[in-house]
Amino acid sequence: MGLLDPTGPDAAQPVPRRGHYRWRVTADPTTPLDRLDWRRRVHQLYGEVRAQADPAAGHRCWVEGRDRLLGAHLASPVPADARKRFTGADVAPYDPAYRFVVVVDTGVEPEVREVGTGTDGVVSLELAGRIDLPGLGRLDLWWLAGYGGGLFLPLRDASRHTYGGGRYVLDTVKGADLGGDARGLVIDLNFAYQPSCAYDEAWACPLPGPGNTLDVAVPVGERFAS
Repeated sequence: MGLLDPTGPDAAQPVPRRGHYRWRVTADPTTPLDRLDWRRRVHQLYGEVRAQADPAAGHRCWVEGRDRLLGAHLASPVPADARKRFTGADVAPYDPAYRFVVVVDTGVEPEVREVGTGTDGVVSLELAGRIDLPGLGRLDLWWLAGYGGGLFLPLRDASRHTYGGGRYVLDTVKGADLGGDARGLVIDLNFAYQPSCAYDEAWACPLPGPGNTLDVAVPVGERFAS
């Protein structure tokens, strides 16, 4: 998600990190073309991940590609003055036990959440269904109801080593799409990544609510480094 306009009528005040959303106000130093290129590269990266027959090989591809983007791209959420020191995200080794192919339970009561973002304004998230992750719990799966649409799966877990505000597993409108087949949707928690606000508090990040919080630790994916 993007940065907020500090002078606009929708400029927001920060809320606690453990809340459903969190944002700060700042000016956006990137251009629309910078952000377009970032999205193109993320879409391409996840396409390369899905093309790998071996999920662990896809994970290595993802880690390497994401490190290149975070460390050098103009639209990286890593602050510009910190990119020279950036040596790569702290990502746990791949563990196939945290890869699932799930059937989405779409028999849910309608629910809509209005979420403030920066470059995308206020967006509506509609509850698309729920998924069961054996041994871990259930998670809400959201549909971005605005232009372009897309599935959104944020996650918060009990680990002391991950960002307190949560992580994202899927954000398909931005390219974060692990695919699926006739059996269901691929949910691979090894690909859980920090939202932009974990790198810079200036960014606007929709964060997980109660339906996207697990009571157990998820030791895979990107880990928090302050």
